[in-house]
Amino acid sequence: VQLVEGGGGLVQPGESLTLTCIASGSIGTSDMGWYRQAPGKQREFVARIDSNLRADYSESVKVRFTIARNDAQNTINLNMNSLKPDDTALYYCQLAVADTWGQGTQGNGSS
Repeated sequence: VQLVEGGGGLVQPGESLTLTCIASGSIGTSDMGWYRQAPGKQREFVARIDSNLRADYSESVKVRFTIARNDAQNTINLNMNSLKPDDTALYYCQLAVADTWGQGTQGNGSS
């Protein structure tokens, strides 16, 4: 299975952005995650959702971000609200069971 992220872009602080991850095959019951890597920093956990739709978030994005999955379409979304400059990073989707990663998409909360 390959993962392709999209939906990134440049927005003003306080605005919203939705990222989408599309899997080339079935994601099954795997946990799916979003991670991000800002320039000069290590990749960090953002959000995770399991097959029972239970979600976990990092403290820095809790309340502002929402992760969702559509198993019929093999897609994972990350809805990002109230974006801040600190949210600027390359965002990666992960298929946890196989530790498969996408190429990343740029999420930018800076003007």
